[in-house]
Amino acid sequence: MSDWKKRNEDWRDEDELEEEEECECPWVDSKGKVRETAYCQYLLEKHPMMCLKQKLFDQNGEVDEDALLYEVHSDLRDFVLDNLAKKEKQVLDALRIETYTPEWKPQLDRIHLQNGTYFLDERGFVPEKELCLNRLPVEYQPDAPAPTKWLEFLDGLLIPEDILTLQEYLGYLLIPSTKAQKMLVMTGKGGEGKSRIGLLLKKLFGEASHSESILRIETNRFASANLEYKLVMVDDDLNMVALPETRNIKSIVTAEDRLCIERKNKQAVQGLLYVRFICFGNGNLVAAHDDSDGFWRRQILITVKDRDPARVDNPFLIEELSEERPGILLWMLEGLHRLMANRYQFTISERSIQNLEAAMADSDNLTQFMQASAYVRFKPDTEERSTYLYRAYTKWCEDNLESPVPQKKFSQFLLKNAGKYGLTFSKHIEG
Repeated sequence: MSDWKKRNEDWRDEDELEEEEECECPWVDSKGKVRETAYCQYLLEKHPMMCLKQKLFDQNGEVDEDALLYEVHSDLRDFVLDNLAKKEKQVLDALRIETYTPEWKPQLDRIHLQNGTYFLDERGFVPEKELCLNRLPVEYQPDAPAPTKWLEFLDGLLIPEDILTLQEYLGYLLIPSTKAQKMLVMTGKGGEGKSRIGLLLKKLFGEASHSESILRIETNRFASANLEYKLVMVDDDLNMVALPETRNIKSIVTAEDRLCIERKNKQAVQGLLYVRFICFGNGNLVAAHDDSDGFWRRQILITVKDRDPARVDNPFLIEELSEERPGILLWMLEGLHRLMANRYQFTISERSIQNLEAAMADSDNLTQFMQASAYVRFKPDTEERSTYLYRAYTKWCEDNLESPVPQKKFSQFLLKNAGKYGLTFSKHIEG
């Protein structure tokens, strides 16, 4: 062998050795091909994850797949010369299979926070983190100062008894539970600042919160899919249109088992929803056809104070309240512990009870008609056809700018409440 040829082979061997030394990646084989399984293991060693229903979660909650895809792209771009985007998606698919988790039960005994985990039992706060579905972007600081601006804001918005209710409800949002089976509706005339609470919740809960219209949850069959793995849904501008149905809302508020979740172009699946609703508006949440107690007993109705005409709005209020998040968290935890001690029974003010009763009466024009002595009177040993009663009811609706219910529903109401009004039904009425 000539000296020139030998030197050339030596140089080639040295170049190949340098390339191998430069590429000491356990997930790249001797031919420079990426080994998907090995790369997944490499990723999981530095970034533990789990996969639930095709969604990836890590120690910070749901994974931002765009950011993860960019990380994969940065690792692979020097080794995959063709179809890089295809290979990246294949890696993510392999990662989902590698981290498949069949079920993850809601953790009711702990809250995952920015700087660790807060246990609701005697363990208290620990700095260690673990895989979770939600991690809130707020730190636990046991010595955090009292949130004076927040408390001052609430004092101008609510009566003291309703502040206790709000404290318990916001604490209730911290854990993935629907045991209290309530939603919160706050109403006012407008301009009081109640929707600031919704903005603050987004700062406190981050990706664990979702903004949506309660009307859309009831009318769009795909909307509830966006609530999976969320702790709170905020409707900061309650639509005054009467809900055509209430089935979805009632099912979510009281969810104790899996519900049907449907996504576009996908088969419907059973999923566990533990999201809670909090709504802000200038009027009550009403239903067009649901006059049952079940719709109302799932609501807490809080009316805010009238706006102080001398008040000057603070355009930086949310920023100032955000700085008090550690103190607000302690305030919320106090409410949560009180709620749990009361077996998930909220502290409800007499004013809120009256709000609920008034809302129920206002939405039920049948009861109002039965109390209108100028249109209907109850006397012993008298009889009347339900058809004539319905005519009187429609006349009352016309005079009071109310919308009458169908005659069949009117008859069902009379039958259901016969004992209340001392009525006896008969099919043998003359005239």
